Amino acid sequence: MANENVSVVFKVYCLTVMTLVAAAYTVALRYTRTIPSGDLYFSTTAVCITEVVKLILSLGMLIKETGSPARLKNALVEHVFCSPKELLKLSVPSLVYAIQNNMAFLALSNLDAAVYQVTYQLKIPCTALCTVLMLNRSLGRLQWFSVFMLCGGVILVQWKPAEATKVQIEQNPLVGFTAIAVAVLCSGFAGVYFEKVLKSSDTSLWVRNIQMYISGIVVTLMGVYVNDGDKVAEKGFFFGYTSWVCLVVFLASVGGLYTSVVVKYTDNIMKGFSAAAAIVLSTVASVVLFGLQITLSFASGAILVCVSIYLYGLPKQDMSRLRRQDTTHESREKLITV
Repeated sequence: MANENVSVVFKVYCLTVMTLVAAAYTVALRYTRTIPSGDLYFSTTAVCITEVVKLILSLGMLIKETGSPARLKNALVEHVFCSPKELLKLSVPSLVYAIQNNMAFLALSNLDAAVYQVTYQLKIPCTALCTVLMLNRSLGRLQWFSVFMLCGGVILVQWKPAEATKVQIEQNPLVGFTAIAVAVLCSGFAGVYFEKVLKSSDTSLWVRNIQMYISGIVVTLMGVYVNDGDKVAEKGFFFGYTSWVCLVVFLASVGGLYTSVVVKYTDNIMKGFSAAAAIVLSTVASVVLFGLQITLSFASGAILVCVSIYLYGLPKQDMSRLRRQDTTHESREKLITV
Protein backbone atom coordinates (compact mmCIF):
# COMPACT_ATOMS: atom_id res chain seq x y z
CA MET A 1 0.00 0.00 0.00
CA ALA A 2 1.06 3.60 -0.62
CA ASN A 3 0.76 4.45 3.02
CA GLU A 4 3.38 1.85 3.94
CA ASN A 5 5.97 3.04 1.40
CA VAL A 6 6.38 6.58 2.69
CA SER A 7 8.01 7.88 5.84
CA VAL A 8 6.28 9.48 8.79
CA VAL A 9 8.17 12.70 8.00
CA PHE A 10 6.59 12.85 4.53
CA LYS A 11 3.12 12.23 5.99
CA VAL A 12 3.63 15.02 8.52
CA TYR A 13 4.82 17.25 5.67
CA CYS A 14 1.65 16.49 3.69
CA LEU A 15 -0.48 17.16 6.77
CA THR A 16 1.26 20.47 7.50
CA VAL A 17 1.05 21.80 3.96
CA MET A 18 -2.62 20.85 3.56
CA THR A 19 -3.47 22.50 6.89
CA LEU A 20 -1.62 25.72 6.09
CA VAL A 21 -3.09 25.93 2.57
CA ALA A 22 -6.66 25.39 3.81
CA ALA A 23 -6.37 27.96 6.60
CA ALA A 24 -4.44 30.52 4.54
CA TYR A 25 -6.88 30.25 1.61
CA THR A 26 -9.91 30.90 3.82
CA VAL A 27 -8.33 33.83 5.68
CA ALA A 28 -6.83 35.43 2.55
CA LEU A 29 -10.09 35.13 0.62
CA ARG A 30 -11.99 36.67 3.54
CA TYR A 31 -9.50 39.54 3.65
CA THR A 32 -9.83 40.29 -0.07
CA ARG A 33 -13.65 40.37 0.21
CA THR A 34 -13.74 42.75 3.21
CA ILE A 35 -11.41 45.52 2.03
CA PRO A 36 -13.42 48.79 2.34
CA SER A 37 -12.69 50.15 -1.14
CA GLY A 38 -14.49 50.44 -4.43
CA ASP A 39 -11.92 48.39 -6.34
CA LEU A 40 -13.30 44.96 -5.41
CA TYR A 41 -12.33 42.34 -7.95
CA PHE A 42 -14.82 40.11 -9.74
CA SER A 43 -14.97 36.73 -8.01
CA THR A 44 -16.09 35.00 -11.22
CA THR A 45 -12.82 35.94 -12.93
CA ALA A 46 -10.80 34.63 -9.97
CA VAL A 47 -12.60 31.27 -10.23
CA CYS A 48 -11.85 31.15 -13.96
CA ILE A 49 -8.15 31.98 -13.51
CA THR A 50 -7.94 29.27 -10.85
CA GLU A 51 -9.13 26.69 -13.40
CA VAL A 52 -6.49 27.90 -15.88
CA VAL A 53 -3.70 27.57 -13.30
CA LYS A 54 -4.92 24.09 -12.32
CA LEU A 55 -4.86 23.07 -15.99
CA ILE A 56 -1.27 24.31 -16.37
CA LEU A 57 -0.15 22.49 -13.20
CA SER A 58 -1.89 19.28 -14.29
CA LEU A 59 -0.17 19.46 -17.68
CA GLY A 60 3.14 19.77 -15.86
CA MET A 61 2.37 16.71 -13.73
CA LEU A 62 1.31 14.75 -16.84
CA ILE A 63 4.60 15.69 -18.56
CA LYS A 64 6.46 14.30 -15.56
CA GLU A 65 4.30 11.16 -15.50
CA THR A 66 4.61 10.34 -19.22
CA GLY A 67 8.34 11.08 -19.31
CA SER A 68 8.56 12.03 -22.99
CA PRO A 69 6.94 14.50 -25.44
CA ALA A 70 5.73 11.64 -27.67
CA ARG A 71 3.86 9.90 -24.82
CA LEU A 72 2.43 13.24 -23.69
CA LYS A 73 1.15 13.93 -27.20
CA ASN A 74 -0.41 10.47 -27.46
CA ALA A 75 -2.11 10.83 -24.08
CA LEU A 76 -3.57 14.24 -24.95
CA VAL A 77 -4.72 13.13 -28.42
CA GLU A 78 -6.30 9.91 -27.15
CA HIS A 79 -7.97 11.18 -23.97
CA VAL A 80 -8.64 14.84 -24.70
CA PHE A 81 -8.86 15.79 -28.37
CA CYS A 82 -10.41 12.50 -29.53
CA SER A 83 -12.66 11.89 -26.52
CA PRO A 84 -15.58 14.34 -26.63
CA LYS A 85 -17.73 11.93 -24.59
CA GLU A 86 -15.18 11.91 -21.77
CA LEU A 87 -15.01 15.71 -21.82
CA LEU A 88 -18.80 15.83 -21.63
CA LYS A 89 -18.76 13.34 -18.74
CA LEU A 90 -16.26 15.50 -16.81
CA SER A 91 -18.25 18.66 -17.54
CA VAL A 92 -20.71 17.57 -14.83
CA PRO A 93 -18.27 17.94 -11.89
CA SER A 94 -16.76 20.99 -13.63
CA LEU A 95 -20.11 22.77 -13.51
CA VAL A 96 -20.76 21.71 -9.92
CA TYR A 97 -17.28 22.72 -8.76
CA ALA A 98 -17.68 26.09 -10.49
CA ILE A 99 -20.86 26.71 -8.50
CA GLN A 100 -19.13 25.57 -5.31
CA ASN A 101 -16.16 27.90 -5.80
CA ASN A 102 -18.37 30.89 -6.53
CA MET A 103 -20.43 30.10 -3.44
CA ALA A 104 -17.23 30.13 -1.36
CA PHE A 105 -16.58 33.73 -2.44
CA LEU A 106 -20.17 34.68 -1.62
CA ALA A 107 -20.04 32.95 1.77
CA LEU A 108 -16.74 34.58 2.80
CA SER A 109 -18.14 37.96 1.77
CA ASN A 110 -20.79 37.53 4.48
CA LEU A 111 -19.24 35.26 7.15
CA ASP A 112 -16.03 35.31 9.15
CA ALA A 113 -13.28 32.91 8.07
CA ALA A 114 -13.50 30.85 11.29
CA VAL A 115 -17.29 30.54 11.08
CA TYR A 116 -16.96 29.54 7.43
CA GLN A 117 -14.24 26.98 8.18
CA VAL A 118 -16.35 25.28 10.86
CA THR A 119 -19.62 25.35 8.93
CA TYR A 120 -17.98 24.13 5.73
CA GLN A 121 -17.23 20.82 7.48
CA LEU A 122 -20.86 19.94 6.68
CA LYS A 123 -19.29 18.64 3.48
CA ILE A 124 -18.41 15.49 5.47
CA PRO A 125 -22.00 14.30 6.08
CA CYS A 126 -22.96 15.42 2.59
CA THR A 127 -20.12 13.41 1.07
CA ALA A 128 -21.01 10.45 3.29
CA LEU A 129 -24.61 10.52 2.06
CA CYS A 130 -23.52 10.76 -1.59
CA THR A 131 -21.09 7.87 -1.02
CA VAL A 132 -23.88 5.68 0.35
CA LEU A 133 -26.28 6.57 -2.49
CA MET A 134 -23.88 6.71 -5.46
CA LEU A 135 -21.17 4.16 -4.57
CA ASN A 136 -23.32 1.74 -2.51
CA ARG A 137 -20.99 1.92 0.48
CA SER A 138 -22.03 1.67 4.10
CA LEU A 139 -21.10 3.68 7.17
CA GLY A 140 -20.44 2.32 10.63
CA ARG A 141 -22.37 3.36 13.72
CA LEU A 142 -19.48 5.53 14.91
CA GLN A 143 -19.41 7.36 11.58
CA TRP A 144 -23.15 8.05 11.69
CA PHE A 145 -22.79 9.23 15.29
CA SER A 146 -19.97 11.59 14.27
CA VAL A 147 -22.09 12.94 11.40
CA PHE A 148 -24.90 13.91 13.77
CA MET A 149 -22.36 15.32 16.25
CA LEU A 150 -20.87 17.46 13.49
CA CYS A 151 -24.29 18.80 12.52
CA GLY A 152 -24.95 19.64 16.16
CA GLY A 153 -21.63 21.51 16.36
CA VAL A 154 -22.44 23.55 13.26
CA ILE A 155 -25.87 24.42 14.69
CA LEU A 156 -24.16 25.73 17.84
CA VAL A 157 -21.76 27.83 15.77
CA GLN A 158 -24.61 29.34 13.75
CA TRP A 159 -26.92 29.73 16.77
CA LYS A 160 -25.16 32.94 17.80
CA PRO A 161 -22.49 33.66 15.18
CA ALA A 162 -19.28 35.27 16.37
CA GLU A 163 -18.89 38.88 15.23
CA ALA A 164 -15.81 40.53 13.75
CA THR A 165 -15.37 44.05 15.15
CA LYS A 166 -12.76 45.17 12.60
CA VAL A 167 -14.90 44.41 9.52
CA GLN A 168 -16.77 47.54 8.42
CA ILE A 169 -18.55 46.29 5.30
CA GLU A 170 -22.22 45.29 5.21
CA GLN A 171 -22.78 41.54 5.66
CA ASN A 172 -25.72 39.17 5.57
CA PRO A 173 -25.12 35.99 7.63
CA LEU A 174 -28.21 34.30 6.15
CA VAL A 175 -26.84 34.75 2.63
CA GLY A 176 -23.48 33.45 3.81
CA PHE A 177 -24.93 30.33 5.41
CA THR A 178 -27.12 29.65 2.35
CA ALA A 179 -24.02 29.93 0.15
CA ILE A 180 -22.18 27.41 2.36
CA ALA A 181 -25.15 25.05 2.21
CA VAL A 182 -25.05 25.12 -1.60
CA ALA A 183 -21.25 24.74 -1.55
CA VAL A 184 -21.25 21.65 0.68
CA LEU A 185 -23.94 19.99 -1.46
CA CYS A 186 -21.84 20.67 -4.56
CA SER A 187 -18.67 19.46 -2.83
CA GLY A 188 -20.24 16.17 -1.73
CA PHE A 189 -21.79 15.34 -5.10
CA ALA A 190 -18.86 16.45 -7.29
CA GLY A 191 -16.27 14.68 -5.14
CA VAL A 192 -18.10 11.35 -5.19
CA TYR A 193 -18.96 11.69 -8.90
CA PHE A 194 -15.30 12.34 -9.75
CA GLU A 195 -14.22 9.38 -7.61
CA LYS A 196 -16.69 7.17 -9.47
CA VAL A 197 -15.31 8.34 -12.83
CA LEU A 198 -11.73 7.73 -11.69
CA LYS A 199 -12.46 4.18 -10.57
CA SER A 200 -14.44 3.30 -13.70
CA SER A 201 -11.25 3.15 -15.81
CA ASP A 202 -7.45 3.07 -15.60
CA THR A 203 -7.08 6.57 -17.04
CA SER A 204 -4.44 8.68 -15.28
CA LEU A 205 -5.57 11.06 -12.51
CA TRP A 206 -3.80 13.94 -14.26
CA VAL A 207 -5.53 13.17 -17.57
CA ARG A 208 -8.88 13.22 -15.76
CA ASN A 209 -7.92 16.51 -14.12
CA ILE A 210 -7.05 18.01 -17.51
CA GLN A 211 -10.38 16.86 -18.94
CA MET A 212 -12.20 18.40 -16.00
CA TYR A 213 -10.29 21.69 -16.03
CA ILE A 214 -10.82 22.20 -19.77
CA SER A 215 -14.55 21.89 -19.17
CA GLY A 216 -14.15 24.04 -16.06
CA ILE A 217 -12.57 26.89 -18.00
CA VAL A 218 -15.47 26.90 -20.48
CA VAL A 219 -18.06 26.80 -17.67
CA THR A 220 -16.40 29.55 -15.62
CA LEU A 221 -15.97 31.79 -18.67
CA MET A 222 -19.72 31.46 -19.21
CA GLY A 223 -20.19 32.42 -15.57
CA VAL A 224 -18.05 35.55 -16.08
CA TYR A 225 -20.13 36.53 -19.13
CA VAL A 226 -23.50 35.93 -17.48
CA ASN A 227 -22.79 37.51 -14.07
CA ASP A 228 -20.20 40.21 -14.74
CA GLY A 229 -20.00 40.49 -18.52
CA ASP A 230 -20.84 44.20 -18.76
CA LYS A 231 -18.61 45.17 -15.81
CA VAL A 232 -15.68 43.12 -17.11
CA ALA A 233 -16.04 44.72 -20.57
CA GLU A 234 -15.99 48.16 -18.95
CA LYS A 235 -13.28 47.74 -16.29
CA GLY A 236 -11.24 44.79 -17.53
CA PHE A 237 -10.86 41.11 -16.63
CA PHE A 238 -8.23 41.77 -13.96
CA PHE A 239 -9.87 44.81 -12.39
CA GLY A 240 -9.17 45.05 -8.66
CA TYR A 241 -6.47 42.36 -8.66
CA THR A 242 -3.80 42.74 -5.99
CA SER A 243 -1.06 40.52 -4.64
CA TRP A 244 -3.57 39.19 -2.10
CA VAL A 245 -5.99 38.18 -4.86
CA CYS A 246 -3.17 36.44 -6.72
CA LEU A 247 -2.34 34.60 -3.49
CA VAL A 248 -5.97 33.43 -3.21
CA VAL A 249 -5.88 32.11 -6.78
CA PHE A 250 -2.56 30.36 -6.14
CA LEU A 251 -3.75 28.74 -2.89
CA ALA A 252 -6.99 27.59 -4.50
CA SER A 253 -5.08 26.05 -7.41
CA VAL A 254 -2.42 24.31 -5.32
CA GLY A 255 -4.92 23.20 -2.69
CA GLY A 256 -7.13 21.47 -5.24
CA LEU A 257 -4.24 19.50 -6.74
CA TYR A 258 -2.47 18.84 -3.45
CA THR A 259 -5.56 17.11 -2.06
CA SER A 260 -5.02 14.20 -4.46
CA VAL A 261 -1.49 13.72 -3.11
CA VAL A 262 -2.72 13.82 0.47
CA VAL A 263 -5.48 11.29 -0.24
CA LYS A 264 -2.89 8.94 -1.77
CA TYR A 265 -0.28 9.07 0.96
CA THR A 266 -2.17 9.74 4.20
CA ASP A 267 -5.20 8.32 5.98
CA ASN A 268 -8.54 9.67 7.18
CA ILE A 269 -7.30 10.25 10.72
CA MET A 270 -4.52 12.55 9.50
CA LYS A 271 -6.96 14.38 7.23
CA GLY A 272 -9.24 14.83 10.24
CA PHE A 273 -6.41 16.33 12.28
CA SER A 274 -5.63 18.62 9.35
CA ALA A 275 -9.20 19.90 9.14
CA ALA A 276 -9.32 20.47 12.90
CA ALA A 277 -5.98 22.29 12.85
CA ALA A 278 -7.18 24.47 9.97
CA ILE A 279 -10.20 25.47 12.06
CA VAL A 280 -7.95 26.45 14.97
CA LEU A 281 -5.58 28.45 12.73
CA SER A 282 -8.47 30.21 10.98
CA THR A 283 -9.96 31.13 14.36
CA VAL A 284 -6.67 32.56 15.66
CA ALA A 285 -6.14 34.51 12.42
CA SER A 286 -9.71 35.86 12.56
CA VAL A 287 -9.23 37.07 16.13
CA VAL A 288 -5.99 38.86 15.20
CA LEU A 289 -6.91 40.22 11.76
CA PHE A 290 -10.67 40.77 11.92
CA GLY A 291 -11.29 41.23 15.65
CA LEU A 292 -13.43 38.11 15.92
CA GLN A 293 -15.18 37.86 19.29
CA ILE A 294 -15.37 34.23 20.39
CA THR A 295 -18.68 33.24 21.98
CA LEU A 296 -19.39 30.22 24.16
CA SER A 297 -21.66 28.69 21.52
CA PHE A 298 -18.98 29.15 18.82
CA ALA A 299 -16.25 27.59 20.97
CA SER A 300 -18.49 24.64 21.98
CA GLY A 301 -19.59 24.05 18.40
CA ALA A 302 -16.05 24.23 17.04
CA ILE A 303 -14.85 21.67 19.60
CA LEU A 304 -17.74 19.33 18.71
CA VAL A 305 -16.90 19.64 15.01
CA CYS A 306 -13.20 18.88 15.61
CA VAL A 307 -14.03 15.80 17.72
CA SER A 308 -16.58 14.55 15.18
CA ILE A 309 -14.04 14.90 12.33
CA TYR A 310 -11.60 12.75 14.29
CA LEU A 311 -14.26 10.12 15.08
CA TYR A 312 -15.42 10.01 11.46
CA GLY A 313 -11.87 9.27 10.31
CA LEU A 314 -11.42 6.29 12.60
CA PRO A 315 -11.35 2.96 10.71
CA LYS A 316 -14.70 1.21 10.53
CA GLN A 317 -14.82 -2.15 12.28
CA ASP A 318 -15.43 -5.19 10.13
CA MET A 319 -18.52 -6.59 11.86
CA SER A 320 -18.51 -9.78 9.79
CA ARG A 321 -14.97 -10.53 10.98
CA LEU A 322 -15.96 -9.86 14.58
CA ARG A 323 -18.94 -12.17 14.26
CA ARG A 324 -16.71 -14.92 12.83
CA GLN A 325 -14.30 -14.46 15.71
CA ASP A 326 -17.15 -14.71 18.22
CA THR A 327 -18.45 -17.86 16.52
CA THR A 328 -14.99 -19.45 16.56
CA HIS A 329 -14.54 -18.57 20.23
CA GLU A 330 -17.92 -20.09 21.11
CA SER A 331 -17.08 -23.28 19.18
CA ARG A 332 -13.80 -23.65 21.06
CA GLU A 333 -15.58 -23.21 24.38
CA LYS A 334 -18.07 -25.94 23.43
CA LEU A 335 -15.24 -28.32 22.48
CA ILE A 336 -13.47 -27.65 25.77
CA THR A 337 -16.73 -28.27 27.68
CA VAL A 338 -17.27 -31.60 25.86
